[in-house]
Amino acid sequence: MPFKVNNYLLVDVDSDFSRAFTQHYFANAQGSTLVVAGANSRHMVKLMFEQLIKDYCYCDFSNEISVSELASYLHEHHNIQGVLINQTDYQLADDAQKFIYNSLHKVRFLVNQDEQGFDFIPCPDPAHINHLSCQTDIAETRAEILTLSEDLNK
Repeated sequence: MPFKVNNYLLVDVDSDFSRAFTQHYFANAQGSTLVVAGANSRHMVKLMFEQLIKDYCYCDFSNEISVSELASYLHEHHNIQGVLINQTDYQLADDAQKFIYNSLHKVRFLVNQDEQGFDFIPCPDPAHINHLSCQTDIAETRAEILTLSEDLNK
């Protein structure tokens, strides 16, 4: 059974890999459910214009503030089921970068491209749930916190 990439976040470090991946999965789809985050906004806008992705968000994955803002945005606007990371990018990352990748979501897959398509391998490293995670209450936005606070004060 093929892996369904519905409602996943794709970490966009290698634009060529991201383009090949999105074309493989969404070139003939009615609507993409993939969200892409990375530093190349121009590339991501093109993917969105071609309807290969549902949404994109600028993110400098080497900057924790940028990643924390991404987590809040995803928490507020999307129901991300997991994160997809190019296996080569993950393997080349230093420990600090891997910590950020492993903090994005508890469900993470490393993606490898071969002649037959794409393989998905569960990330072997443990997840870190913190302010960089998009699936937790830590990523709540200020508006959500104020609404919760008002409800508690009633």
